Amino acid sequence: MSRLTLPTRTLISLLAVASFAPLAHAQSAASADQQRVEELEQRLLVLERKLEIQTEEAATKAKEAPVVNAGDKGFSLKNAKGDYEIKFSGLAQIDGRYFIDDDGAFRDGFIARRLRPTVQGNLGKLVSFRFTPEFAGNGTGEAASIVDAYFDLKFSPAASIRAGKQKGLLGLERLQSGAAISLVERGYATELVPNRDLGVALYGELASSTINYAVGVFNGTADGRDVVGTTTGADDGLKEFEGRVFFEPFKNDYSVFKGLGVGIAGSTGAKDGSGNNFVSRYRSPGQNQFFTYEATAVASGKHTRYAPQGFFYRNNVGLLAEYVVSEQDLTRGGVERSIKNDGYNVTASYVLTGEDASYRGVKPSSAYAIGAPGWGAVELVARIGGLSVDNAAFAGVAATDRLANPTAQASKAESYGAGINWYLTQNAKLTADYNYTSFEGGGGGTAAAPIDRRDEKAVFTRLTIQY
Repeated sequence: MSRLTLPTRTLISLLAVASFAPLAHAQSAASADQQRVEELEQRLLVLERKLEIQTEEAATKAKEAPVVNAGDKGFSLKNAKGDYEIKFSGLAQIDGRYFIDDDGAFRDGFIARRLRPTVQGNLGKLVSFRFTPEFAGNGTGEAASIVDAYFDLKFSPAASIRAGKQKGLLGLERLQSGAAISLVERGYATELVPNRDLGVALYGELASSTINYAVGVFNGTADGRDVVGTTTGADDGLKEFEGRVFFEPFKNDYSVFKGLGVGIAGSTGAKDGSGNNFVSRYRSPGQNQFFTYEATAVASGKHTRYAPQGFFYRNNVGLLAEYVVSEQDLTRGGVERSIKNDGYNVTASYVLTGEDASYRGVKPSSAYAIGAPGWGAVELVARIGGLSVDNAAFAGVAATDRLANPTAQASKAESYGAGINWYLTQNAKLTADYNYTSFEGGGGGTAAAPIDRRDEKAVFTRLTIQY
């Protein structure tokens, strides 16, 4: 083979370079594309991580965000753990009161019976509180006041401490919410126990909540009355001890007696002074005072009460009964007497629409709705009751040592009442009832032969709004 000349070799080299150039260019382009893909994948990974971080932060914030609730039991705001909470609720009751055959002795008309906004809540797992002002003045012309103002230390369900102005521990009907009572006004047993008092109580539930107890020490107040003020009231410096134990032995059983509860309550202490905070006065179901002591009668020593009580609720039928004895040492004109007064009431209820009767009221299975099915719940109620004043209160000499005037103060009152409750919704209730009350004494005459006070025939109506 002849040797290639230089020009020929040069030409062949150029042709070889020319033939491989496109391949090199393609390889370079592929390498650049791969690099761009890798860069895009890296960016996507970064974006995905950022989204994960944002999602985690949002979830953390959601767990820590306050929880707002609104419903038929009021409004609340609490932290995510639920241990810090504030609740807003309220009770408003507007009454219409009418008296039959009274010749104008009693005033007919409308009153605001209760106007009570409430703030309550929890400050961690240990501390809770309740604050309730009363803007209606109890419908009796009294000034606005504070009805509840207390703190609880909730050590356990079996033992908690309550300090402040609170309901007295004795009365079964007294301890019911004003929105849950069967008739417009409470019965005579409530007239003989403390209403609200200032003090400290230990309370709790035992044996799977079948035993409920409370014991406390209080400033002390007269039968059926509030302690004076929210920060004072112990004008005599004396104290009163109250206690109550209530048993619901079948509460957790599927038994015909599941709704049975019985209990006993009592108080003992001393009072020394005059005025409404120390000396009792009693009212009828029509809220008219039928007994009070002479203005110069004073509390002068021991005051004790005992109160057996109970209820039974079975399906749509309910029964509540209590009896109270109040014995107090009183003095007038240097003569001291121990006066023992007693009262009782028995209340029966029947829910026509079939819902369960209960101590806490009736929950309608279908709320009343305009233009739609649902009529709420309808309940029939009836009550008998009476209050007797010790005859010793009317003994003695009128001008000096007699504690009460039999011509102006009744020694006994007996009442019969019936009514109907219409629970439109969980938050609205219409009530109408009629109470007939007869009295012994208090209507004039002479001390030896007092005339009976005029019978009281009261028709009360009420609109209750609660949330």
